[in-house]
Amino acid sequence: MADEMKIPAPRPLEYQPKALVIGASSGIGAALMPALAAQGYIVAGVARRQSELAAVCAAVNDKWPGRAHPFVHDVTDYAAAPALFQEIAHYLNGLDLVVYVAGVMPPVAANEYEFSKDRLMVEVNLLGAMAWLDQAAIRFERDRRGHIVGIGSIAGDRGRRGNPAYHASKAGLHTYLESLRNRLSQRGVTVTTIKPGMVQTQMLEHVDKKMWPVSATDAAAQIVAAVGQRRQTVYIPARWRFVSLVIRHLPSIIFRRLNL
Repeated sequence: MADEMKIPAPRPLEYQPKALVIGASSGIGAALMPALAAQGYIVAGVARRQSELAAVCAAVNDKWPGRAHPFVHDVTDYAAAPALFQEIAHYLNGLDLVVYVAGVMPPVAANEYEFSKDRLMVEVNLLGAMAWLDQAAIRFERDRRGHIVGIGSIAGDRGRRGNPAYHASKAGLHTYLESLRNRLSQRGVTVTTIKPGMVQTQMLEHVDKKMWPVSATDAAAQIVAAVGQRRQTVYIPARWRFVSLVIRHLPSIIFRRLNL
């Protein structure tokens, strides 16, 4: 009952913001759909898995009718992104927020160097983000307004030994988002980099050592709060910021000796 009372009452004469979540069928993306709907957003969800995406949108619409709309797409189909982006913007009659959540992290053994896994992580985590967020940048720069959010990772702050390609893909995403921020900030556009630690999703199932894990629902709530505050870089949970500060400033000779 208390949670329901926090949901803002619909006000038909007020503008309803429009959001696009890429990677909406599970994990943080699936949790963002209802979190944004609860804040009054009309949300388009993009994902590869049709049945899972349909279930997420149906659950949102059961509580907030007409707020969630599914669009099936594989983010590695880069050529299809521009047309689908325009289709969604037209369907929603505008866009205020674009969030790229899609990401993969297949298990990689300590002595494994498998290019097919490496390529998949770069294709989904970085190139897919570029394909979609380039489109958001074009639209928002033209409109001189809008908000872009990319879900990076604490793992992208330093080259750790566990999963080189995953760390590289997230580091590349962080730099790409910073570059967008530097380009677009003077045009009224906000770009937010989210750096979660460990979030309890399918991606974490094969991780043995778990430190400060948070639920996808908690992560989504913190992301929505960061959007409302127009933050630039946000660690989830916030304590990871201090850990990252230490890790990023460790001399390489010391960092190599740590089991990270």
